[in-house]
Amino acid sequence: MDGMSLAPLLETAPRTGHALSSLAEGGIRTDAAALPGRSRQRTLRNPISCSGVGLHRGQPVTLTLRPAVPDSGIVFRRTDLGLDLPARFDHVVDTRLCTVLGAPAHPEARVSTVEHVMAALAACGIDNVLVEMDGPEVPVLDGSSAPFVFLLDCAGRVEQAEWRRTIEVLKPVRVAENDAFAELRPSHAPGLSLSLSIEFDARAIGRQAYAMRLGEHGFRSEIASCRTFTLRREIEAMRAAGLARGGSLDNAVVVDDALVLNPAGLRHPDEFVRHKVLDAIGDLALAGHPLRGAFVGHRSGHGLNNRLLHALLSDPAAWRLSGRPVLDDGMRTDRAA
Repeated sequence: MDGMSLAPLLETAPRTGHALSSLAEGGIRTDAAALPGRSRQRTLRNPISCSGVGLHRGQPVTLTLRPAVPDSGIVFRRTDLGLDLPARFDHVVDTRLCTVLGAPAHPEARVSTVEHVMAALAACGIDNVLVEMDGPEVPVLDGSSAPFVFLLDCAGRVEQAEWRRTIEVLKPVRVAENDAFAELRPSHAPGLSLSLSIEFDARAIGRQAYAMRLGEHGFRSEIASCRTFTLRREIEAMRAAGLARGGSLDNAVVVDDALVLNPAGLRHPDEFVRHKVLDAIGDLALAGHPLRGAFVGHRSGHGLNNRLLHALLSDPAAWRLSGRPVLDDGMRTDRAA
């Protein structure tokens, strides 16, 4: 992977004096402050763009985040094709090494590697955004969510008049494959908590575990900068399958058994499991609304994360939607909202 390079160009829109909104207002709050029972939806104050290459296809792409109207959610727009793809679990068409959105009626319309930008939007409490792209894959930037958090800070955030709605988990839902599993459980605490463990033969990774309650402050300081990773022995196989063509030591951690090949080393001793938590946050954000519950997983990846959302939302007894009723998104509302 170290034969390739990445040089993203950040193109920020004009900034105002309100470009950085308080971490304590609306949306997902800091770890020290509980989520209120109800909060307002939020979008961006200004549009903002970045350019880079896709991790797997290696193609150059420009991504622009634009403000969106209330109740529109997160929508990816392929400007080169003139097609929109809602950022929803039921539009996921592939989970091999990344999460891919697609449209059954338009197989050419795909958006790959959405999990890093989705994690940043979820953790920063952004409900409504139009994500424009002129190519098939979100730029990898440095392989983490930190550049997207920076873009959101530069764009600023505004509160909207409409109330945010939350999917509350009412009973445990679990999916499994061999010794790997992912589960959502009810929780009396506000917001979403995550507990995840991983296990790899590579000695540089081994077995790691991490737990957190999702909050903007904790995500920024503990999760956002954690990069995607791979094993050196798997790189050639991925490239033979048409993947990892945009990968380099600038945007991924590469492990060779006990060695981390990146010259600067790791950003955290357990960066590997923290990145898996980042991925889970992004994948679970495809529920369409913030989750209230507890996520627990072992060796869970994009495939199991998506299967978990399907299992949850296909069972009417497993969840309810709290907040102002909505009539056009196919989701049942909380009778007592």
